[in-house]
Amino acid sequence: MIGKLKGMIDSYGEEHVILDVHGIGYLVHCSSRTLQALPQAGEAATLFIETIVREDMIRLFGFASETEKAWFNILLGVQGVGQKVALAILSTLKPGELANAIAMKDKAAIARTSGVGPKLAERICVELKDKAPAFGSVDPAVVKLAGELDEGRAKGPVKDAISALINLGYGQPQAAAAVAGASKALGEGAETSALIRQGLRELAK
Repeated sequence: MIGKLKGMIDSYGEEHVILDVHGIGYLVHCSSRTLQALPQAGEAATLFIETIVREDMIRLFGFASETEKAWFNILLGVQGVGQKVALAILSTLKPGELANAIAMKDKAAIARTSGVGPKLAERICVELKDKAPAFGSVDPAVVKLAGELDEGRAKGPVKDAISALINLGYGQPQAAAAVAGASKALGEGAETSALIRQGLRELAK
């Protein structure tokens, strides 16, 4: 099994690169983000490899980092996500951005990917919610609030403050993060107006 390839860039295709390793050209499928990060033909490059073996083919997928490779495999565990869709998602979002979007249940961010509709985006958020925090950078308090909002358990002042910030033009993930920070600073009993003011300060940081 191939885990990593180090060689010279031979040529590029629309969705792949041919990596020359000691005279053998490996065709490696990559996300557009990874392809853009690779050097030009004739220069050295290293790719972390996931080998997919089927009865009728062997296909190599290359990644710029171990984290991107890990997310590729995590995404493949979701029903309805195949190799092409997994690469498309990783072309749209960096691994950290994807983890944060899942943790915050930001279905809209994931659905920006071509081939990913609202239902599949929701399934990804639901099925991977326990795996995302380990890869993301979102404050656990914000993740907790996102879950409460999604399940309709958030307190009135918190919901109202988030709604007010959304009406001011902020996206729900931004608004939720700001209000979570405000709630942490002011305490759980804070009123809506105080949460809005503190939330705006959090957004201005």
